[in-house]
Amino acid sequence: MKQLAGFLTGFSGGLLGGGVGIGGGIVMIPLMTHFLKLTQHQAHGASLAAIIFTASISAATYSIHGDVNWKASLLIAASAIFTARFGALFAHSLPEKKLKKIFGLFLVFASCLLLIKGYLPVSGFTLASWANTLVFLAIGALTGFMSGMMGVGGGAVMVPLMVILANMGQHIAQGTSLLAMIPISLSGSFTHYKLGNIRRDLVLGLAIGSLIGGFLGASFAKALPEFYLRCIFVGVGLWMSIRYLRA
Repeated sequence: MKQLAGFLTGFSGGLLGGGVGIGGGIVMIPLMTHFLKLTQHQAHGASLAAIIFTASISAATYSIHGDVNWKASLLIAASAIFTARFGALFAHSLPEKKLKKIFGLFLVFASCLLLIKGYLPVSGFTLASWANTLVFLAIGALTGFMSGMMGVGGGAVMVPLMVILANMGQHIAQGTSLLAMIPISLSGSFTHYKLGNIRRDLVLGLAIGSLIGGFLGASFAKALPEFYLRCIFVGVGLWMSIRYLRA
C-alpha cells in the first residue's frame, strides 16, 4: 500500500515536474505530508530522492528535442552540488512549523519571478561570455541551497532566473534546469539520507512513479506554447503557497 501511495505521489510530481521543468517537489511534498503523513523534513528528503528520477528521464526527453543548454547545466550544477548540502543541513535544524512557512514563502517568490517575465521589456543586450559564466554559477549556488533546504529540484529558482537573466526561451530553460537538477538532487538527498530524513519504504514507488510521470510530462510540454507553460507554473505555485502559509 505504501509503495502504491509512493507511486501515485511520484507520478503526480513527475508529470508536473517534467511538464514545467521544476522537478515536482512542490506537488510531492504537500502530498507526502497530508496523505502519507510524513514529517516536513522527511517529505523534503523523499522529494529530492524522487526528483533524481524525474529529472533524469525528463532531461533526456528534452535533450532529444534539442532543448538543453549543456554548458549552462554544467556551470549551474558545479556550484549547486556544494551549496545543496548546506541547504539540507539548515532545513534539518529548523522546527517543522517554521519550515512549512518558509516553504510557502518560497513558492510565492518563485511564482512571482516567472510571472513578471512576460512584462519585462525585451532587450537585445547579450552578456559577455565570462559574465554569463558568473551568472550561471551564481544561479547554481542559490539553487543548490534552496534545493537542499526546500526539498525541491531547484527548477522553481533556475527556470525564472534563466528566462530573465540569461534571456533563454521557456523550453530550453526547463530542459537545462532538469539536467542540472540531477547532480543537485543527488547531493541534497544524500545529505538528507545521512540525517535520517528519507523513508526507504517509499523510495521504490516514488522512483517508478517519477520516471513514468516525468517522461509523460516532458513529452506533453513540447506540445504547449511558452505562455501556457508559464501560466501552469505560476498557478500551481501560488495555489500551493496559500495552503502552506495558512497551515
